Amino acid sequence: MRTRTLGTRGPEVSAVGLGCMGMSQGFGPAPDRSAMIAFLRSAVEHGVTFFDTAEVYGPFVNEALVGDALAAVRDEVVIATKFGFVFGEDGSSRLSSRPDDIRNAVDGSLTRLRTDVIDVLYQHRVDPDVPIEEVAGTVAELVEAGKVRHFGLSEAGVGTIRRAHATFPVTVLQSEYSLYWREPEAEILPTLEELGIGFVPFSPLGRGILTGQVTASTEFGEGDIRATLPRFSDDVREANLRLAEQVGAIATRAGATPGQVALAWLLAQKAWIVPIPGTRRLGRLEENLGAADVVLTDEQLAELDAAADSLPIEGERYPEAMLRMIDR
Repeated sequence: MRTRTLGTRGPEVSAVGLGCMGMSQGFGPAPDRSAMIAFLRSAVEHGVTFFDTAEVYGPFVNEALVGDALAAVRDEVVIATKFGFVFGEDGSSRLSSRPDDIRNAVDGSLTRLRTDVIDVLYQHRVDPDVPIEEVAGTVAELVEAGKVRHFGLSEAGVGTIRRAHATFPVTVLQSEYSLYWREPEAEILPTLEELGIGFVPFSPLGRGILTGQVTASTEFGEGDIRATLPRFSDDVREANLRLAEQVGAIATRAGATPGQVALAWLLAQKAWIVPIPGTRRLGRLEENLGAADVVLTDEQLAELDAAADSLPIEGERYPEAMLRMIDR
C-alpha cells in the first residue's frame, strides 16, 4: 500500500484509510461484531494503517470495536477519533466542546480504544458556544499531557481553521469532498495548503452513489442514513445518477471500477489528501485500496472535472437540523 503524509506535520498513513462508522451505524443493521473485528484485522493485513472512528458512533460502541480489533497491532496503525457531543441518559446528544467535556471525552475514548494516546483528535463539529481558541487550547493541554498526538477539525470553515491554527497547530481537517461535493476547492483547499494542514475527505464515494451500486429504484432499509438525505430522495435521485454514469464510462476506458476512478480523482487533487471510504466487505475494501494504483491521465481528470461541473447535484447534503451544525 502506498503511503501519504497528512500535511507538513502529520503522520504517515496508507494512501487510502478506512472509515469505520458503518460497522456500527448509518447503513442499516450493524453486522456481527466478531465479523467486523476480523474485517478490521484483515484491513491491516491489506496495508491499511489509518482508521477513523468517533465517540458519537453508536455512541461509544464503534470506538470499542476499533479498540478491540486493533489492540494487538496498535503500534502499526494511526487511529483518529472525535469529540464534540455530550449524551443524555435518554440517548439524546447535543453539541458541546466545553473544556471539561473534551477532557472527559478523551478519557473515555482512550479506555474504549485500549490505548494511552490518540493519534488524531478531531473536534467533530464546531461548537458556536465555545470559542475555538478555547477548544484548541484544551487540545494543546492534552497533547502536552501525552494523551493526544495531533489536533484535527471536522466540517470547519476557513475562519475557524485560521483561528484554531493560530492558537495551536491544526494537523488535519476532515470534511466531505468528492466528485459529488467540490465546495472545499474554493477556499478550504487553498487555506490548508497555505497552512500545511492535511485533508481527510469523508464520503469520498458520495455515500456509495459513485460506485454504480445505487440506482433509481434502490430502496434504503431501516437505519440507512441515506433514506433521510435530500440528495437520495426519489424526486432527485435519477438526476443525480447522471454523474455516476459518466464516471462509470470513464472507468470502463481506464480499466478500473467507478469507485476506483472516483477515489483516484481525489488522490490526484493534492498529495496530502487521504480519503477514508467506509465499507464492511472485504471485496469492496480491496477495490478501494486498488485506487491508490490507478493513475488517471490529464485528459481523464479533465473529463471528470467537466462532468462534475456540467451535472450539478440536486438536493442538500443533510437535513436542515444537520446542516445547522456545519461551520461556514
